[in-house]
Amino acid sequence: MEIAKTYNPQLAEATWYNYWIDHKFFKSTPDNRTPFTIVIPPPNVTGVLHMGHMLNNTIQDVLVRRARMLGFNACWVPGTDHASIATEAKVVALLKDQGINKSDLSREEFLKHAWGWKEKYGGIILEQLKKLGASCDWDRTRFTMDEGMSEAVIDTFIDLYNKGYIYRGVRMVNWDPQGLTAVSDEEVIHKEATGKLVYVKYEIYTPDTEVLEGSMNGNSRASVPEKQFIVIATTRPETIMGDTAVCVNPTDERYAHLKGKHVIVPVVNRVVPIIFDEYVDATFGTGALKVTPAHDINDFNLGQKHKLPTIDALTQDGKISEAAGVYIGLDRFACRKQIILDLTEQGLVEKVEEIKNKVGYSERTNAVIEPRLSMQWFLNMEDISKPALDAIVNGDVKLIPEKFINTYKHWMENVRDWCISRQLWWGQRIPAWYDGQGNTVVAKTKEEAIALLKAKNYSLDSNDVKQDDDVLDTWFSSWLWPMTVFDPKIITNGWDKANEDLKYYYPTNDLVTAPEILFFWVARMIIAGKEYTGLKPFNNVYLTGIVRDKQGRKMSKSLGNSPDPLDLIAKYGADGVRVGMLLCSPAGNDLMFDESYCEQGRNFANKVWNAFRLINGFEVSMPEVLEGRETSNQPESSKTAITWFENKLSEQLEIINDHYSKHRMSDALMTTYKLMWDDFCAWYLEAIKPDFVDGKSLPIDKTTFDATIHFLEALLKIMHPWMPFITEEIWHIIKERSAKDCIIVAEWPTSLATIDKKQIAEFEVSKELVTMVRNVRAQKQLSPKEKLEVFEKSNSNRSYFDAVIIKLANLSAFNYTTEKVDGAFSFQIETTEFYIPLSSNINVEEEKERLLKELEYQKGFLKSVNIKLSNEKFVANAKPEVISIERKKESDALSKIASLEQQLKSIL
Repeated sequence: MEIAKTYNPQLAEATWYNYWIDHKFFKSTPDNRTPFTIVIPPPNVTGVLHMGHMLNNTIQDVLVRRARMLGFNACWVPGTDHASIATEAKVVALLKDQGINKSDLSREEFLKHAWGWKEKYGGIILEQLKKLGASCDWDRTRFTMDEGMSEAVIDTFIDLYNKGYIYRGVRMVNWDPQGLTAVSDEEVIHKEATGKLVYVKYEIYTPDTEVLEGSMNGNSRASVPEKQFIVIATTRPETIMGDTAVCVNPTDERYAHLKGKHVIVPVVNRVVPIIFDEYVDATFGTGALKVTPAHDINDFNLGQKHKLPTIDALTQDGKISEAAGVYIGLDRFACRKQIILDLTEQGLVEKVEEIKNKVGYSERTNAVIEPRLSMQWFLNMEDISKPALDAIVNGDVKLIPEKFINTYKHWMENVRDWCISRQLWWGQRIPAWYDGQGNTVVAKTKEEAIALLKAKNYSLDSNDVKQDDDVLDTWFSSWLWPMTVFDPKIITNGWDKANEDLKYYYPTNDLVTAPEILFFWVARMIIAGKEYTGLKPFNNVYLTGIVRDKQGRKMSKSLGNSPDPLDLIAKYGADGVRVGMLLCSPAGNDLMFDESYCEQGRNFANKVWNAFRLINGFEVSMPEVLEGRETSNQPESSKTAITWFENKLSEQLEIINDHYSKHRMSDALMTTYKLMWDDFCAWYLEAIKPDFVDGKSLPIDKTTFDATIHFLEALLKIMHPWMPFITEEIWHIIKERSAKDCIIVAEWPTSLATIDKKQIAEFEVSKELVTMVRNVRAQKQLSPKEKLEVFEKSNSNRSYFDAVIIKLANLSAFNYTTEKVDGAFSFQIETTEFYIPLSSNINVEEEKERLLKELEYQKGFLKSVNIKLSNEKFVANAKPEVISIERKKESDALSKIASLEQQLKSIL
């Protein structure tokens, strides 16, 4: 069959993905096999494929494809998240372009627009994942606001409220002044910014001060003789109008004389107390802190502790409020500039410093976050989260890598109540109802709510019953994801009445996600799973790193350093991009991405294709028949190469399987890469390749050809999870196969029952010997066609791979000797000496110089090893296998030095 000279990834990808879909290879239904289940971390419905998605979903696809080949009933559930804040912002912007303001619409009218937007744009990212080769069960695609999924969210709220976990109250939250909603901690992006640290002088108020109406007591200051001040450093002078105290550390002797004293807040002339609390760090700044309970969580806690009043100086859209008394209606940042000017003019600014500090921005709107006191719904996390802590600590759920366990443990041991309400319309609306008389009930429908409210308010007018306007935090739906994608009724029915799907596929096997949502999604899924099934939601959590550019910067549109994944796929092929992404992506560590990795992946695909073309181009000769019996026409070099590669393949397969079992994905890929490129292409194929005579390749014997096809097919299986398209393409060109024989469902290879490790080690020496002979040819400028003779100084003949050595090194003979060969070029591999007699005499000075350079290098290498081994800290902390490797290096170096010194003596 005529094979294309170059591999066409676009053609293969379109052909085979559609073929897999048509033949339902991705589809999974419960049967008598063991399930292997992954639920996709649902990307935002607003999203398009980015590099992080590429990394995450490639890893998932590799795991699923391999599980499918291992005989598991593999099920990868796809879907999208409704992303309340991001989607609402998109729809609001779209409406604005049409001249429509959200405030001019009813809730129902706005939601019609939102659903219309979702239907038009919401599936883009899932379609893009297909370009990557994602083998999801697309029939199971879920959306977090599907009817059943949303009902489960409402059922969960009602259930947890009835259990006493959910409550409503005024608390400090992260407030997005542009989105006009509370946001969770994980939706706040902290960026380094240049700001001003303003040192403001607060005047000490004394008892003999004459006051007039307007102060805290109903008066304001008229005059103060001999003014004294306390200096406070602040980056947010626009909140001064909300100050209700100044706080210092009780051990700070600088302020001991101010006990019982008050200060006058600048601008507003409010008299407030000086309080003492150990919270204040006496060594930081001036050691004095302005306390603004409405605008900082720590200040709020101080205010609660010391019973301070709360003055909200900002409106919800980030402007100065009427409660501030001055600068009313001015934008917060404009006020910051103005108040610094005004305080400076009044002589109340001691100095201003330029500083670098971290500022929180809304992930969705990029507005600077304001801490804000707000009436919100909360989930009490103290008790409900304990099973999720235990699950990780006792290893029931494994975090990969384990370095994240302590971080997880710290967060869960210091968990705070979860603000679950959002001031939006897009999302699951909170099922709380109010009668206007201060009564609140939680119910699924208005009819149920009215019945409950009537028990509290006999004169209830049903027209007065209103539902809460807020929706639930998006995470409050996605924390149910591993359960509700299979059975949305699990919340109300319970595990005993769970449907067949959930009982078969749950708990899932692996979750692949990012460390930054370890607490806000992973932990919460474990909490929900334990609460409603009594089981963990998954066995393993594989945490990927962040995809960064080669300068270490996180990829982003604003920096312009993030390539379009679809452009990469078009340029390098999906297989090339998959390999490129994962060659350098160890779990939990950031990936420093460079497009050259994708080029390397494409080159690997081309290497595989060319290896197949070479094999496919062999002319096969049948065994000769003599006296009625077949006689083998197989060369000894091919026979021994086959035996070696059979063992090598098994050895490396066991290593690859071990890497998979430990979720060392990059290691599994690199081992696969080297097995194909180095061992198979560079050594095995060269060893069995027929000789050229008169410019034409001789035929290959059928025994060797059949073994080579067998090895190639095994390698294609091992590569398939990483490179699904090219492997399926070659698989079907090798021979015609039906759908049931596709490589996607082929059986994963098995290794030999007994692996000949000694033979593998001997071949490594043979490879090094061949390489040395080739280097001698290059060094001495000898033609590759010139036959050479090699002697091995040995007391026993290894002989097994001699035929391979003779072929690959192009030798006339490979002999053994117990004596030094005079006048020959010599070199050493490990402790064995080899000699190559050359047709011309060796230049003694050149050989002496070469040996001296090698001796100098070996002595330097030995010194570096000895330094490491003499380091007590290294020896005490290093793993035993690491110490063993260093000892082996020391031993080998000493042996080589002794041999080199002996060779130098022989030529002097």
